[in-house]
Amino acid sequence: MVGILFALLALSVEKIIKHLPLKILFGGTIGLMLGLFVAKLIGFGLTGLQNNTISVSIYIVLTCIFGYIGMVLGTIKIEEIRMPNWSWPMRGTSRSSHYIQILDTSVIIDGRIADIVETGFLGGVLVIPEFVLQELQHIADSPDPTRRVRGRRGLDIIKRLQQENMVEIRIDRQDFENLSEVDAKLVALALRLNAKIVTNDYNLSKVAEVQGIRILNINQLASALKPVVLPGEILRLQILKEGKEHGQGIAYLEDGTMVVVENASRHLGKEVDVSVTSILQTTAGRLIFTTLKDGDHSRQQH
Repeated sequence: MVGILFALLALSVEKIIKHLPLKILFGGTIGLMLGLFVAKLIGFGLTGLQNNTISVSIYIVLTCIFGYIGMVLGTIKIEEIRMPNWSWPMRGTSRSSHYIQILDTSVIIDGRIADIVETGFLGGVLVIPEFVLQELQHIADSPDPTRRVRGRRGLDIIKRLQQENMVEIRIDRQDFENLSEVDAKLVALALRLNAKIVTNDYNLSKVAEVQGIRILNINQLASALKPVVLPGEILRLQILKEGKEHGQGIAYLEDGTMVVVENASRHLGKEVDVSVTSILQTTAGRLIFTTLKDGDHSRQQH
């Protein structure tokens, strides 16, 4: 029975250590050694006691207390020591940590992450923090119907990712009780795991980039994959509504890019050939300006 208990204890410790970053293990080990050293120094003062039983008991208690305190402080304070990516103690894990990506709440609710994983363009390990799961559950339990649908959609996306088996999905149990905001916890976890953050939150992207964290922004990826349209190119579009200016018509490309067509308001609901004149890049996306092709324009005047 004692052997079985020790075996179960060893397996539990191995399971816990397996999920801890090497930086945390390194800091905890150094802190434990320093704590035991302090206990040893204090133990020298107990050599004068006549009763060996009392001195040994006190020394054991001091060893446990200072060893535990040193280990805890080592795991916490190791974050304050800044070294370039901790390359020297992490040489054996640099390859695996390079492929660790943390998913935030917004990108999970967005849902496109599952389609990207299905295509095989995103590999490695996808980490979903437990505090993100708690936020999704809180949103799913919201009295607001819109928020409730968004939260349940996020939980369905996680289930879909787990069922696809295209990448490894890992639930990270680490939490940062000294931080209240989810974004701040994501940044702290990314620094601890030396990982990237997958998001579509603009503010989170800027805050993370300032602290040296690599960001994979889904919106930037979607913008990069939009079809290239050059001035002079001929497009076949359907005029869906009138524009703000007199005579303008509005159409859309397949990716949702708005196209302004001059002198096309009379072709509302019809398909016409247009020629691209210019492209305007705005913070909200691209805006394409076109004119009717010569044949359609001449028919309109006729």
